[in-house]
Amino acid sequence: MEKITPNDVRYSDLAGKRFNKRFTGKPEYIRLPTSTKDVIAAVQDAVDSKRRPVVRSGGHCLEGFVSDPTVQVLIDVSLMTDIYFDNERAAFVVEAGATVGEMYRRLFLGWGVVLPAGEHPGIGVGGHILGGAFGFLCREYGLAADYLYAVELVTVDASGKTYSVIATREADDPNRELWWAHTGGGGGNFGIVTRYWLRSPDATGADPFSALPKAPASVTTFRVAWDWKDFDESAFSRLVRGFGAWSQQNSAPDSPYTQLFSILFLNHRNIGKLEIKGLSTGSNAAQLIDAHLAAIAKPVGLPYKLQIEESAWLRFALNPFPELFQPGFDNVQAKIKDAFFRSPFTDSQIATAYKYLTADVQIGGLLGMATYGGKVNTISPDTTASAQRDCILDVACNTGWIDPEGATPSMDWVRNFYKDLFPDSGGVPVPNQQTDGSMINHPDTDLASAEWNQSGVPWHTLYYKESYPRLQQVKAKWDPLNIFYHALSIRAAD
Repeated sequence: MEKITPNDVRYSDLAGKRFNKRFTGKPEYIRLPTSTKDVIAAVQDAVDSKRRPVVRSGGHCLEGFVSDPTVQVLIDVSLMTDIYFDNERAAFVVEAGATVGEMYRRLFLGWGVVLPAGEHPGIGVGGHILGGAFGFLCREYGLAADYLYAVELVTVDASGKTYSVIATREADDPNRELWWAHTGGGGGNFGIVTRYWLRSPDATGADPFSALPKAPASVTTFRVAWDWKDFDESAFSRLVRGFGAWSQQNSAPDSPYTQLFSILFLNHRNIGKLEIKGLSTGSNAAQLIDAHLAAIAKPVGLPYKLQIEESAWLRFALNPFPELFQPGFDNVQAKIKDAFFRSPFTDSQIATAYKYLTADVQIGGLLGMATYGGKVNTISPDTTASAQRDCILDVACNTGWIDPEGATPSMDWVRNFYKDLFPDSGGVPVPNQQTDGSMINHPDTDLASAEWNQSGVPWHTLYYKESYPRLQQVKAKWDPLNIFYHALSIRAAD
């Protein structure tokens, strides 16, 4: 396994950021392992030469954890893409370099099953599953991490020796805490994941056709769009209030609407539209969508365009809402600031959103509100490292730009927007009656900044809540030399 250095024709492509061009890394060299043995050798070489290694799967980290100028060795696992059923463990194996889309394709064509995971098919599973992983099917099936049976990790012991270890969720597994840490602990903390074993917690026997949920027979998508120019603050408030109320009323695990997922796109007025995009599965999808829109869209009292389409599951999974991931998507510099909500926006927060979304600034930005809960909320907070288990919404303030001159106004807008949504809790969504922190798969280094987090609540509480000390113990045991770290990585207790 050779070292790919800057004079190699492959270097510029491999060193470049896959997503979010806000960050640029310049590693001394890149490794492309094809096996766990290769990963062990690559890490050992980096440790022996006292160089800092990081791992990349799909390259969609929202912050500069991988594309960091201080990183000297980039271990890119994108050639490790095997997917198969392990009869011994009665679980599906997915190697860390596979993409979400390829995982969907192989699981469906091979066995007619699905793992609920992310929305963009190009995301790599390596850094995705271990951060919890939510997406279009989460309300019906839960998080991808809820199906993690075992994980293979390459890490480094206290003597500097690199080795691999497998940890399972079996109660008598001495490595069980390491498995638990990978059900929401986030990437870049303990070592390099090389393989995941995936299996429903309630699956019995060794039949691959029942080891994971059966894939939907079809998916019905819906798109609603209003002209921004038709909205005043009152109509805007009706829309946001209606979406929040519906989410609160239908986030319980026994809701008849767990098969429906939707996102409210509150775009900046520059963009010209306000939108809802969503989907439903099952034979009564049309009725669920009709009722959803009757509760949210119609009370706004303004004309809107409605588009409804039905497609086969795999066709949808490999190209979901193409306009969201259109050409140019990977050329954007972006900042995304995430928050979990346990209850809807207050009138004050709706007013703040209206103020920022109608501000006279030339930026591309939006407030996204995604329905949450359902099956996600059937798991107790300490069963996995994904601690937020009673939320109704995942909310994000987003902005993106391509031209360098867009950076300062865009960053100022999104940071202040987010801060002003939480004036009573120091500018961040602290765990309280209304909010419940943030999602580690949507990392935001501002949460570790005293300028932007004035709550007195540390960043790790926002992501991990009461689970952080337990994660620290896993860190101390399995990465005692802190070989694997980044700006928001888990630190072993002093």
